[in-house]
Amino acid sequence: MQVSIETLTGLERRMTIEVPAEEVESQVRSRLQEAAKTFNMKGFRKGKVPVKVIKNRFGEGVRQEVVGEVISQSWVEAVTKENVKPAGQPSIEPKNLEEGQNLEFIATFEVYPEIELKDFSAVTIEKKQAEILDTDIDKMIETLREQRKIYKEVDRKSQEGDQVNIDFVGTLDGEKFDGGEAKGTKLILGSKRMIPGFEEGLVGVSSGDNLTLPLTFPEDYQNKELAGKEVEFAITVNNVSEPTLPELDDEFFASFDVAEGGLEAFKTEVRANMTRELKNANRNNIKNQVIEGLLEIHEVDAPKALVANEINGLRQQAMQQFGGGKNIDPSMLPDDLFAEQAKRRVILSLVMSEIVSKNDLKPDADTVRGLIEEMAESYEKPEDVIKWYYSDKEQLANIEAMALEDAVIDMVIDKAKVTESSVSYEEALKPVAKPEPATAKDKDKEGKGSKDKKAPESQAKEEAEVKADSQE
Repeated sequence: MQVSIETLTGLERRMTIEVPAEEVESQVRSRLQEAAKTFNMKGFRKGKVPVKVIKNRFGEGVRQEVVGEVISQSWVEAVTKENVKPAGQPSIEPKNLEEGQNLEFIATFEVYPEIELKDFSAVTIEKKQAEILDTDIDKMIETLREQRKIYKEVDRKSQEGDQVNIDFVGTLDGEKFDGGEAKGTKLILGSKRMIPGFEEGLVGVSSGDNLTLPLTFPEDYQNKELAGKEVEFAITVNNVSEPTLPELDDEFFASFDVAEGGLEAFKTEVRANMTRELKNANRNNIKNQVIEGLLEIHEVDAPKALVANEINGLRQQAMQQFGGGKNIDPSMLPDDLFAEQAKRRVILSLVMSEIVSKNDLKPDADTVRGLIEEMAESYEKPEDVIKWYYSDKEQLANIEAMALEDAVIDMVIDKAKVTESSVSYEEALKPVAKPEPATAKDKDKEGKGSKDKKAPESQAKEEAEVKADSQE
């Protein structure tokens, strides 16, 4: 086999491969001979059909099959011989497939870039140090109460923050328009759900009131047929309700799985979850700064094939978020929508892989165990979650990849310029760098298998979102 390779532009290479004719023809003959042993044909006994007859009937198809296999095998042997690392599958262009002549084809492909690791001391990191004060806990508890508030009907005029139950009909030039009519709609005044002037016009109304609001749709309204148009809304107020916060009692505490100990036990649980949230925020903030630092100091050509694969992965994730991808045309999500994010991911992956390789890093067993235990601790039966991870090779491999990533992050931190600042709890939770979108293995941190015992603040946020949706 003869191989020649030339550099095109950037990472693109063109390899010309020539395979001796006899290597192809011998395989074709062998397969035809094997076929002749079992082939039944009228006028011949089984296994006695001449190879020439078999060739006339099936030779072309057999040869195409052999040629395809030889091209595939030769490609693998050629890249090994030339010591190149293809990034993705090649584009194959046949040059000579004539019977009896040497098989010749061209493979065009990209290679992985050569990466020169830069000095990590050029990376700057700010570590935010925060203490959870009693006032922070009190504020969190009030936030939880606010998220669990209910609305009780009152006999007075509405105020901002109240919830009104209304029927309304919108008209444009005296005619109803699509989407402009509803009955029994619950609307919190001040929520900014409706167009400007709608909620403001309902402040000071009482149950049973009927009113008409002349309003104008914004110029940039999504429905172009209504954008900038003057309309009228005829509104009937069914009732007015005011927000009521839940009492700090055993029923409230039990809703967060705190069955005993009253307020002090609840505060202890809230502190524990805030501590965990603070720890995760600090780790994520530092990780994001390391990621941004690595991307900033390394200039790397991203192979187009790898970027394309990453774009497809991001597109699939997006489609899953839009209702599982059902009845969604993938072309609605063009490549440009994901291109920059995909390129960043590819470059980051290449740089981190080079760090792992150059430093011979391995996932530490204790770190892996710690990550699994940390993910399991928020479940009712953490031991079951731990067993599940260790019994599933794929999931365990994901955790090992996370541990390896943490090892890279720690190595960069050790050499980076690190400063520390004292901030409030709320300030510590704010990201200090552009966060890298979650990868598949990041999502594994959510865990599987057991019933999740949610942190008080997380559970409250979810329920508040559900409540808001029901009010809409």
